[in-house]
Amino acid sequence: FFYSISRIKIKATMIMNRFANRAISAALRTQSSRGYSATSSSEAKVAVLGAAGGIGQPLALLCKLSPEVTELSCYDIVGTPGVAADLSHIPTKSSTTGSLPAPVSWPLTSNGGLKEALTGADVVVIPAGVPRKPGMTRDDLFNTNASIVKTLVEGCAEFCPDAMIAVISNPVNSTVPIAAEVLKKAGVYNPKKLVGVTTLDVCRANTFVANSMGVDPKDVDVTVIGGHAGITILPLFSRVDGAKFTDEELEAITVRTQFGGDEVVAAKAGAGSATLSMAYAGFLFTENVLK
Repeated sequence: FFYSISRIKIKATMIMNRFANRAISAALRTQSSRGYSATSSSEAKVAVLGAAGGIGQPLALLCKLSPEVTELSCYDIVGTPGVAADLSHIPTKSSTTGSLPAPVSWPLTSNGGLKEALTGADVVVIPAGVPRKPGMTRDDLFNTNASIVKTLVEGCAEFCPDAMIAVISNPVNSTVPIAAEVLKKAGVYNPKKLVGVTTLDVCRANTFVANSMGVDPKDVDVTVIGGHAGITILPLFSRVDGAKFTDEELEAITVRTQFGGDEVVAAKAGAGSATLSMAYAGFLFTENVLK
């Protein structure tokens, strides 16, 4: 009798364990499914147009390192297969592709390389164009860079009309309006999805104020309004908490913020403009869009 009761208890325990194991397995499957779903919904493709240039390469590198980016597409007129191959060796979750313009053919067809780079893009960053040299203003770049931006934005209108377009190519005060007209002509203009990246002005203002106050730049947040050229850049230093500047100090950091690009162009002595800091600023903007 007691033996029978023991056997019944053992059997009951085994049955309960079996049910418990099934319940745990089901819970784990559900959790796994939810985890996969969350990952899928956060996937983002970033296209860098001008990815083989002085800004494009470090910008692409920073995007490759970002956990917010799952697909990185690099496009330029030369060099992007090599850039993409190089980046692909970095052990992050994002895949990397590099495209070149498709060969010209007849009958004329759309640019297959640009189509590959842009299709499915969530954010398109455009640093393409020629850099400034000593003695040049941003406006001196207009004739060349305006046509480059026009062509690339036409591709955006055709292949990724819903993407956020971030224009870095100078003169930003002029290239952004050109991009807007291209998008309007294509019937896909959304003023909330076309921007000129002026984040570098904020980076410079934060750095110069922090240096002047002797504090960590990460604790400084200067609001900068206006455009991205000389006196159109308006840093609001009066709104910085705890900031106390003499008139001379205020004048110095204002001018340096507005003309910081000239400082770099002169220091590089004809070898380029602000590429590394601009790449960092462009990356900050891109990552914040994805977040």
